[in-house]
Amino acid sequence: MTTFTQNLLVLAAVAIQSTLLSSAWAEKADRDKPLNAQADALKYDDLKQTSVFTGNVIITKGTIAMRGGRVDVRQDAQGFQYATITSNGNVQAYFKQKRENGVDEWIEGLADTIEYDGKADKVKLIKNANLKRLKGASLNDEIVGGLVVYDNTTDVYTVDGGTSQGGSGGRVSAILSPKSTTVAAPVATPQGALRQSTTLGGEKK
Repeated sequence: MTTFTQNLLVLAAVAIQSTLLSSAWAEKADRDKPLNAQADALKYDDLKQTSVFTGNVIITKGTIAMRGGRVDVRQDAQGFQYATITSNGNVQAYFKQKRENGVDEWIEGLADTIEYDGKADKVKLIKNANLKRLKGASLNDEIVGGLVVYDNTTDVYTVDGGTSQGGSGGRVSAILSPKSTTVAAPVATPQGALRQSTTLGGEKK
C-alpha cells in the first residue's frame, strides 16, 4: 500500500469519525447556544447574573423551547444557565428538547413548575407533570405523575406519583410503545430508548 493510499484512508476515517461525532453530539451544543426570549417584562441583574421574564414568556435555546407565565434564569460562573418555568395560572409551564441520540426524537413536558439544569442537562417537571417522547410529530411514550425527572445525557427518567393531583397518594400513569422486534439477534437496550430508574433525582425512593 502506497503512502498516498494510506493518507487517503486516514483522511477518510477522520471524516467519518467527525461526521458521527457531530451527529451524536449535536444536541449537546444546546448548552452553548444563546438564549432568546420574548416576554411582556424583564428584570435583569448583571451583578447576580439573573433574569426574570414575566408575561407570556417564550424562550428558545438551540433545540430547547420553554413557555410559561414567568421564567427565572440564572447563569453560573462557568456560563451554564438554569431556568425555572412557572404556569400563568391557566396554562401549564412547557418544555421541549431534542434527544441526544442523533435521530428525530423529542422530549416534551408540561407541569405546574419546570426546572431546567443546563450544566447537568436535566429537566424536572413538578406537580401535575406530563412527559412525552415524540418520534417526529408522533407520540411514542407518555408518562404522567407528580414529579418527573429526565436526564437528557443518559436518557434515564424517574417518576413519582405522590403529588400528581396536587396532594398525596397519587399514582404514576405510563404509555410505553413496544420497541422494534426486527433485529435478528438479541441486543442490549437500543440507543435512544428510555430506561426506568429506581432512584428519583439521585436519591432512593
